[in-house]
Amino acid sequence: MARLYPVTPGIEGFFGFIRTARGRRAAIIGLHFRNPDSTHGGTPMSDLQARFDQAQIEVKQLSERPSNMSLLRLYALFKQGSEGDAHGDKPGMTDFVGRYKFEAWEALRGTAREQAMEQYIALVEELRSGVAS
Repeated sequence: MARLYPVTPGIEGFFGFIRTARGRRAAIIGLHFRNPDSTHGGTPMSDLQARFDQAQIEVKQLSERPSNMSLLRLYALFKQGSEGDAHGDKPGMTDFVGRYKFEAWEALRGTAREQAMEQYIALVEELRSGVAS
């Protein structure tokens, strides 16, 4: 008999045992994906993606250039929100900018993509309103 267990929002996992033709016990494991537009944290994923895309447009239209630290944070949140955890080779010691960018992205390892999107949107709003620089 299979039982359903929540894995993450929008995904349920199940496992159980069956008997093979030879009478042996074999495990079965599977995942069930709900509607891709299901909510995560109360915000429909398609709405979150639309807000994330809009924030990417708005950040390019800022009246003032953000500080280097804000730019680094924007980059890291964007990469985490769009690609997930950092992957690939870390840039060499002579590529200072690339190395800082990679390390900022790597520092967000384990942060959910949706959470990174929300933080990116919030940071863009702060930059637009002048709260952050």
